[in-house]
Amino acid sequence: MDKTDLAILENLQTDASRSLGELAEAVHLSPTPCWRRVQRLRENGVITGQVTLCDPQQLDLRVIAFVFIKAATHSEDWMVRFVAGARELPEIVEIHRMAGDIDYLLKVYLPDIAAYDRFYKKLIRVADLQDISASFSMETVKFTTALPVDHLR
Repeated sequence: MDKTDLAILENLQTDASRSLGELAEAVHLSPTPCWRRVQRLRENGVITGQVTLCDPQQLDLRVIAFVFIKAATHSEDWMVRFVAGARELPEIVEIHRMAGDIDYLLKVYLPDIAAYDRFYKKLIRVADLQDISASFSMETVKFTTALPVDHLR
């Protein structure tokens, strides 16, 4: 990847809805070479998709919970069961397998604390858990989906 590819990625991560012409102008290319570069980035798996981001507040998702999971056992069967079950819960937007004292970290969006209780009851049916705890976000200070690319320059 060269600097132009990185500029394309930075621009698309900021606003993927811009037209090809706008993108090409922003990265100082004509549309056809810009389109070829975007296609190559897709084919190489650098660009994995395009989505529309929604405002959680507008969707009445005012509670963000970070849920900490300790596995009841450390077997592949348990991991497969837990991950498959957790992926089915729409409230979970991120699942991270962790190193250290916590086995999994989940990021969960909910309308209120009562909804967390309902979510909790669904989650504990997914697999046997040694421990589950949560912390609730008081304020989102920074949110971005854009990945840093400066280290590639």
